[in-house]
Amino acid sequence: MTGPRLPRVAVVAASYWNATRAPRYSLIFALPLLLLYEVLAAALAGAPGVSSVRNAADVALKTPFLLFSGARGSLAFFAIVVAICVFLVGRDIRRARDRLRPRYFVLMFAESAILALLLGVVVGTLTSHLLGGLSALATQAGTGAGAIESMGFSSRLMLALGAGLYEEMLFRVLLVGGMAAGLKWFFGTTLAGVIAAVIGALIFSAFHYVGEYGDPLELASFTYRAIAGLVFSGLYLIRGFGVTAWTHALYDVYVMVL
Repeated sequence: MTGPRLPRVAVVAASYWNATRAPRYSLIFALPLLLLYEVLAAALAGAPGVSSVRNAADVALKTPFLLFSGARGSLAFFAIVVAICVFLVGRDIRRARDRLRPRYFVLMFAESAILALLLGVVVGTLTSHLLGGLSALATQAGTGAGAIESMGFSSRLMLALGAGLYEEMLFRVLLVGGMAAGLKWFFGTTLAGVIAAVIGALIFSAFHYVGEYGDPLELASFTYRAIAGLVFSGLYLIRGFGVTAWTHALYDVYVMVL
């Protein structure tokens, strides 16, 4: 005797939810973000006043490669990232034995766009409650404050896309993922993940106040970004890298560009 059959919509939704967290969808979905950022950065490299402007997480990730490989360090980094993605995607496709569904990528973009719109409201509301009346939504303007406001459209778009890709790669994949893997030997998987997410969120927030284009340090904006870091960590665990990176990038596009 078999149990009741699930409605077709529920089956399709479950299939989409599970499949799009896997590398064959998540990493392929993130690839255009990488290409768009690098193409914009290369195109703007010779432009007056923006030749040295790069996303700070991009710089942090590529600096070791530049130190060892010189001018070809960026190319070496790009080649290694692409090679890792190709390996993970290829292995996942072989294991899944299922053809890719192009409509899933369209749905992932729509999901990311909606999540990006909701992000500011949810995080702003949480920050406002936590700080007891401070206007947390106003702190979103800090993302485009100072020197960034004076940049052209292409430069701001490049930085927004780079934030989504490289900040998620640095803070969620490497920092939070690495700390969670190391701490689980002492605290167990769940507690290690919570500790890593909290520490990662604080470091992620502090990162926005460093360097020439960093914002002035304020309690409201620091808290806002720390909560956003926790939200991104949760989203990364639930929906994978691709949706998280695009959600972050589109949120920054809304704030910094549009």
